[in-house]
Amino acid sequence: MKIIELILLLVFYNIIPIWTEIAFPTAAKVIGTVIMSIIFFAILIRSEKPEVKSFRLGSLKRGVSLLWLSGMAIIPEIIVIILYFVKSDAGVLPKIFSIVMPILALGATFFDGFIRTAIGSKQIKAADYILLLIFWWMPVINIILIRKFYKTAKREYIFELSKAEIENARAENEICKTKYPIVMVHGIFFRDWQYMNYWGRVPATLIRNGAAVYYGNQQSAKSIPESAAELKEQIERVLAETGAEKVNIIAHSKGGLDSRYAISSLGLGERVATLTTINTPHGGSDMVDCLMGKMPDKTVNWIADRYNAIFRKLGDKNPDFIAGVKDLSPVRLKELAPEMEDCPTVSYRSCMSVMKNVFSAGLPLNVGYLIIKKLNGRSDGLVWEGAAIHGEHRMVTTKGVRGISHGDTIDLFRENIDGYDVREFYANLVAELKKQGF
Repeated sequence: MKIIELILLLVFYNIIPIWTEIAFPTAAKVIGTVIMSIIFFAILIRSEKPEVKSFRLGSLKRGVSLLWLSGMAIIPEIIVIILYFVKSDAGVLPKIFSIVMPILALGATFFDGFIRTAIGSKQIKAADYILLLIFWWMPVINIILIRKFYKTAKREYIFELSKAEIENARAENEICKTKYPIVMVHGIFFRDWQYMNYWGRVPATLIRNGAAVYYGNQQSAKSIPESAAELKEQIERVLAETGAEKVNIIAHSKGGLDSRYAISSLGLGERVATLTTINTPHGGSDMVDCLMGKMPDKTVNWIADRYNAIFRKLGDKNPDFIAGVKDLSPVRLKELAPEMEDCPTVSYRSCMSVMKNVFSAGLPLNVGYLIIKKLNGRSDGLVWEGAAIHGEHRMVTTKGVRGISHGDTIDLFRENIDGYDVREFYANLVAELKKQGF
């Protein structure tokens, strides 16, 4: 179908050279122009149904097709224009229109695909959009940019289609319907917002597969004991609402430390079945001591004041940047260790990932990666791999050169990473909890 559309588009783009070089009656030219114009607009407005019902995937599928059509038309169009100018005896006006016509029509095809892809895609970077908008008209460069844009969008479509088919096929099995509800606990410097989920696309996948998902709702930055107290209140609300005897906690970064404290020192040991920590600095972060030791107190206090002011406006009642950061120090965690001893009735398990190079993530994780590399070794950009071990432990790896950063483990950037499907990772974690009777 795309080949047929490409041929029809090329005929329409070059309708002026065709009419001037081939002897047709005037009436035939008029009728032919009308018919080809209708076909052209039909191609632009045509939709494509994806294999699963989804407006986003439908928009992405048709956008990818239109990008392919516009990209494939560029080279033959350039050849036709050059040959027409060299070989044709037509006047100046037809030759001018032989350039203007395909540029406008090809541009319309491209922008149609561009808009549809933008509506459907979540993986194309802002820089790619900007570069393509600036250089879409420039030969060679536009082919390179459209090709990259097209490949990213097509790869996303195939990935998301496969994902949707998997989830639709297993939805009835409810592989994530655990005995106890799931409480997902965020790390430092973030909050649980309704419209910007800390865990990205993960909760929707868990819920679609049967999980009952709740959130920790602690403030973005407080000391471990204070955050743990807020977490305890939230878990008690979840237990009251659901009538469940216990909860399963999945906690990221500092959220794992808050959870351990709440379990060990605030009486939640009998109300928590499992604690799964994701990239949590159980052994502390030497980078915290390094940075805090080098930065003047005046600078630290200035940053803290600005942070606290911003997060008060975002919903925190009384955030405490310095207290939250200092509790990530290895020295401070050793002091808290007696208050965070494992509860024998709770199943503890931990996961950790690492970046494979400085290009695996952007700021500030790439800077953190370089600092921790000198201090400790491999890390996810914020947490050293050795510090994350607690209970039954597993490393999360990819075969590629990118690695998995601290943000990738919570789908922070909503990015599809080769060799690491973050949604499947969590679905498998929770499915395992179900199999184990939790």
